[in-house]
This record gives sequence, structure tokens and C-alpha cells, in this order.
Amino acid sequence: MASKQSQSPPGKDGGAATNRYPFWALRFWAGMRTRAYFGMLARNGYRIHPSRWAMAAIYAQMSPWNSGLYRLQQAAFGRRIQATPVKRAPLFIIGHWRSGTTHLHELLIRDPQFNFPTTYQCFAPHHFIITDWVLPKLFAFMLPSRRPMDNMRAGFERPQEDEFGMVAMGAPTSYYRFAFPKEPAPWLDTLNTRQFSPEDRKAFEAALTYFLKALSFKNGRRLVLKSPPHTGRVELLAKLFPGARFVHISRHPYAIFPSMKHTWRALDEAQGFQFREEYGPEVDEFVHDCYERMYEGFDEQRAAVPDKHWCEVRYEDVAADPVGQVEKIYEELNLAGFEAARPELEKYVDSLREYKPNKLQVEPALAQQIDDRWSWYLDRFGYETAAAAAG
Repeated sequence: MASKQSQSPPGKDGGAATNRYPFWALRFWAGMRTRAYFGMLARNGYRIHPSRWAMAAIYAQMSPWNSGLYRLQQAAFGRRIQATPVKRAPLFIIGHWRSGTTHLHELLIRDPQFNFPTTYQCFAPHHFIITDWVLPKLFAFMLPSRRPMDNMRAGFERPQEDEFGMVAMGAPTSYYRFAFPKEPAPWLDTLNTRQFSPEDRKAFEAALTYFLKALSFKNGRRLVLKSPPHTGRVELLAKLFPGARFVHISRHPYAIFPSMKHTWRALDEAQGFQFREEYGPEVDEFVHDCYERMYEGFDEQRAAVPDKHWCEVRYEDVAADPVGQVEKIYEELNLAGFEAARPELEKYVDSLREYKPNKLQVEPALAQQIDDRWSWYLDRFGYETAAAAAG
């Protein structure tokens, strides 16, 4: 667990503390190539807080190394990567941020038949094939032991969202918001692929396909991937990777919403070239907007995935019976090997007994907003409003 000394004071988003992210720790931008890195800075007018000028300069010097290592990897393996098929249809874990996607990812990868993108591979998607035997060992000290927004473990070897690989590759994604949290959030249309521009769709498809091919070239086992933004992309993912399986995890919005504000604040502080002073109504609206965009896409696209390739679970059930819910996923998606995976899964679950999640509160006014704006989600996944629960 993160110690009290490792945490910053509670913020204005509900009272939870954030784990400190030291100034010397690596950020998402560390693996970007020169064009992508300076393109990101230019889109935001180089409006960098003076306290982050040094960080910006360091990554400016790192970006040519990423470009050079990419060219080296392409020279050595580029054709073989492009020729590598993603043979076994990936399993995508989808759901709103803070709904338990990370927890479910950690549970499923206990099965050795699965592969997954590591944090290092997402930080260095351009060259991990030629560098992941040495650089993670050399720079392991440059990652904190815990994530900034909660007490989940961090480390180069840990599973990570493939969306962060898209960031490092310069693909269109809303995650660039973390770099400049005071500026208008970019590429929110990527939360629903039916809203993609043709140019953005092409760029995103190329980046994701290359990344999954590179992962498959490195390790041919079936990929288990989790990225909340994929929730509004199921139609595209099913088309790109025929036979792909999907597991959607839901959670009560009263738990999701304050945790989201806390997460945005923690990641902005850890990753940003700017500092945002307030996390009030404007950020509330941003959380609502992201949800509405993503789940409009989810609702529109769900029919693109056959029922036999689709499974839904609830965070509350996974928290109460993780082994049983994973077994349910195997059964509904017709995945073999659960009994072989059970011992490692049970061992991992037993290791979580001391884990303490953040506890965040929802004020009555916010609960009413959620009841109004998230009514589709509440109905679709069977969650009660406060008024209904009160009887």
C-alpha cells in the first residue's frame, strides 16, 4: 500500500488523496517520436507552465532517440511485423473509466495462455521489440510503485491500457488532454468511432493494427486488452479483428463519477505540462460529455458483435466473487483453460486481501445530475437511483 508519506493532500473532487508522482518519474510522453511530440506541443501553443519547462526539454531530447530506435526496429523487423497476423482474436475489456477494467484485466492475465501489453510496451510502442530486454531494467527506478490515482501497483512489467500506446505513437486519442488540462480536450470524437473523421479513423486503425501486430510478433499468445475508450469502438474493433471477444464491466455511476474527477486531477497533476486550479462544474460537464459520447457509440454499435462473443459483468459482482465471475466469462465466451488457470487466479485474489480502494462521496446535487444524465446507463445495467433506493 502507498504510505501516508507518499500521498498528497485531499483535493476538491471528493476527498481522496493522490499518490505523489516524483518530478523525475517518466510520463506518457517519454516514448513519443519527434514529430508526434512537437506536434502535440504546437497544437497547444507551447503553453507550458514554467515549472514544467525542464520536463518538456527532457522529452524533447528523448524524442529523437525514440525516432532513431524506431527506424532501427523497422530496419531489422519492420517487414516481419507487418506480415505478422493477429492469429487469435483478441479479448477486449471495455467499460467506463473507474468501473473496474484494470481489476478485471489483472484477473484475466493470471491465465498463462494470454498475452497483454505491458506498461513499457505502451510507453515505447515504436521500439520495444529491440529494447525491452534492457531499458525496463535500467529505468525501472523511474516509475513509482503505485498509480497516482489509486493503490494499484505500477511498474514496467504491469499490464497497461493500449490507449497509452496510441498516445506514444501520435495517434488521435482524447488522452492528450492529460498533457494540457487547461486547454480544450482534443479528439473527443474518438470516443465513438461513428464520429471519427476519415483521416482520424485511418490514423487510429494504422496505429492500433501496427501495435497489436508488434505485440503478436513478440509473443503469439491471445491478447487481452483493456482501454475504456474502446467502449465506443466495438464495431471498429470487431471489423479489424474478426472473432474478437468483448467483456463489458459496469459499476454504479455514484461510484464512477467522483472517482473520475479524482482520476483526472491525479493524472493532470502527474502528467501535465500545465496545472489546473479548479475541478468544479466545468470538469463535471467533461465527465458527463465523455460518458455520453462513449455510451452513445456503445449503444449504436453493440449489435455489431455476436452474442457468443459478448459478456457483461458488474463490478460489484466481480469484487464479491472474482473467481466465480472470471469463470462466468470463460463459459459465456467459450474460452478453454479456466481450471488450469484457477490456481494462479486464486493466488492473486488472495494477495488482494489488504488492498483498500479509495472511498469517495456523491453529494445530493451531483446524484441528481447523474440520475438525469446517466439514466440510460442506470437502466441498461440495472442500478438504482438514490430516490428509488430510499423507497
